[in-house]
Amino acid sequence: MSTSTSVIFVFCLSFISLFIFRKLAKRIGLVDKPNERKLHIGQIPLIGGISIYFTLMIALFTFFPITQSLLLYVVCSSVLIVLGVLDDRFDLSFKSRLIVQAGISLAMILVGYKSLHYLGAMFSGSALVIPTYLSYVVTIFAVIGAINAFNMVDGIDGLLGGLASVTFSALGLMFYLAGNIGLATFCLLFVGAMLPYIMLNLGFPFGRRFKVFMGDAGSMFIGFTAIWLLIEASQGRNELVIRPVTALWFIALPLMDMVCIMTRRIRKGQSPFKPDREHLHHICQRIGLSSAQSLFVICLLALIMAGVGVLSELYHVSESLMFLSFLLTFIIYFSVIANIWRITAFLHKYFRFTLPSHN
Repeated sequence: MSTSTSVIFVFCLSFISLFIFRKLAKRIGLVDKPNERKLHIGQIPLIGGISIYFTLMIALFTFFPITQSLLLYVVCSSVLIVLGVLDDRFDLSFKSRLIVQAGISLAMILVGYKSLHYLGAMFSGSALVIPTYLSYVVTIFAVIGAINAFNMVDGIDGLLGGLASVTFSALGLMFYLAGNIGLATFCLLFVGAMLPYIMLNLGFPFGRRFKVFMGDAGSMFIGFTAIWLLIEASQGRNELVIRPVTALWFIALPLMDMVCIMTRRIRKGQSPFKPDREHLHHICQRIGLSSAQSLFVICLLALIMAGVGVLSELYHVSESLMFLSFLLTFIIYFSVIANIWRITAFLHKYFRFTLPSHN
């Protein structure tokens, strides 16, 4: 089957499965209800991630050869989907989620031999390979971090799907340029499977009546898949697809938002996993942007950052320079977010195109 036919198949299957699962979700109470943090109207089925997972599992066993690595990915993904569904339905504690996510990380390391041990030359002129025991710790933190980074950005319609599409598109392009057609196709199919969810999430083409949400099952599945592919691309045994520093640029915005929000919560003496309305998308809306404008601005920023990563690979920009640039970008981002109300108050006073600050 040709790649284009595979994409069409995945798109159609994902679209159909959304309507099947949304009926089932309403029967079992797998819906998102409005509260002080969630301002949507009505009970919305939390089945976007389940649909994407279901579609991709069929695609994997239909279009790809069965390998030990594929089976491990399927098992780990399935565990996370079950965990996410239980969390969506019963609101599990963050400790139980972290334990399962850590277990998934260990399975990747001990069964799949996938770990972050090679850091490249981002710190000096020579490549750095960290000791085995330290690579285990780094990998566990990276997997948990990626899963929760994508989970935390899921706050306005289309945002998680848009940011994930940027990451998987950038990865797919690099896999394709490296000659790894299999993983490039997988990235393309992943984006194809997300498109129906993004459409219904945004109310297209059937309006808000058929609206669906991703749910924690989907955000965790997306974050896990992203870190799996980033490790595959940057820690290859034979030839690297991307350098480790480029992986940071491919998930820069979710990563930066997570670090900023967790740092702010810890400073307030709160749990870093306590939900609130202080994410980047919330801030965008408070300064006067609509949901659609916030979506556009955030996805554009993510696209620019991923584009920087791609260009740095194509033009062989030094890893240390790219790492310093990433740190500088993060410092600027952190500073702007920390002082956003002063900045918007200044803009409102002198330019009058934002809403007044009401922090």
